[in-house]
Amino acid sequence: MNNRRKIQIIGCLILILAGLSGLLGCGSPSSASDANENTKDTEQSAQAAGGLVYESSMQTAYATQFAVDYYEGGYVMLTTKVDGAQFLVVPEDAQEPEGLDEQVIVIHRPVDHLYLVASAAMDLFRELDAIDSIRFSGQQEDGWYIEEARTAMQDGRMIYAGKYSMPDYELIVSEGCSLAIENTMITHAPEVVEKLAEFGIPTLIDYSSYESHPLGRVEWIRFYGALLGREEQADAAFEQQTGILERITQDDTPTGQTVAFFYLTSNGTVNVRKTADYVPQMIGLAGGTYVFDDLGSDEDHKSSVNMTMEEFYATAKDTDCLIYNSTIDGELQSVDDLTEKSAMLRDFKAVKDGNVWCTTNDMYQHTMSAGAFIEDLHAIFTGDTDHQMTYIYPLN
Repeated sequence: MNNRRKIQIIGCLILILAGLSGLLGCGSPSSASDANENTKDTEQSAQAAGGLVYESSMQTAYATQFAVDYYEGGYVMLTTKVDGAQFLVVPEDAQEPEGLDEQVIVIHRPVDHLYLVASAAMDLFRELDAIDSIRFSGQQEDGWYIEEARTAMQDGRMIYAGKYSMPDYELIVSEGCSLAIENTMITHAPEVVEKLAEFGIPTLIDYSSYESHPLGRVEWIRFYGALLGREEQADAAFEQQTGILERITQDDTPTGQTVAFFYLTSNGTVNVRKTADYVPQMIGLAGGTYVFDDLGSDEDHKSSVNMTMEEFYATAKDTDCLIYNSTIDGELQSVDDLTEKSAMLRDFKAVKDGNVWCTTNDMYQHTMSAGAFIEDLHAIFTGDTDHQMTYIYPLN
């Protein structure tokens, strides 16, 4: 038996013992099943990493769709759990290790010339002061609400390289794109992934939208912090968001406020969030009760469903609070703007009581806004007029 094989076997035994004792990463698994799953994931990562010597694993608080494992010498293995893709991040000036699993994608630091299509990740790169690592954007300048992204495009530091289904291959190849970070829409265009691979450009899919907890989405900043070598900055930003949630939920007494979150489509139907979606969860964390308590399953990972106005009326007519989602339809300026879309809304309790609100257009691009959005909701439900609203405003 050669030395490398001995090291691998010893490493796996260490990982099994560590998983059983809850010593992986910076915390212990929440249950025996979690410990077993973490041990299994880490063993697979160790095997894929060839002769590298395992050190530790990141213990996530809310995120379940990624894993990060650390090895001696500064090597980092990133895993996206939905597709099982693995990315070995090699330190600057270090050698690519021998014996890697052939499926492992190698990324060398410094990480730059990224093609970012997953718009939800841009705010995480902004928070990490890493906008300049992105050379190619999947959105044009006027599609960004993140000021740093718009400025980078205005300055020419970031350039538009086409949407997910139609990338400008010539542009990104000629300028040395190192990695494409896509959202889950790319699963509908596998030919693009194949074409990028032909040009030597690997694809990483951001599965943050699959996270069941609102802060699970935010915790992806730790995934990108590990990619870029900015873990401390990522941890500090994430802890700031968890601190907001802890402060709000100190008193978990429900406020008694029922809430409908919706927008009206161009064909007259009403788009509402599924019960399991992260927005209704934020409503619950803020002390409210989402009025649609059994709407749709999470199996297809779609966040919303459409219903007729009559169906919406039957359930939401007596709801205490209406919140209009401006993302698709645009921001409203008044209640009249809303009732012009459907006269039936004039009969709603929230409209009569003057408890109608609208989100700002930029909320969904600001992934790090979860804490602030929950704070806004909590202020609405508790009648806190002293709170300075960030992502929601009243319609008068």
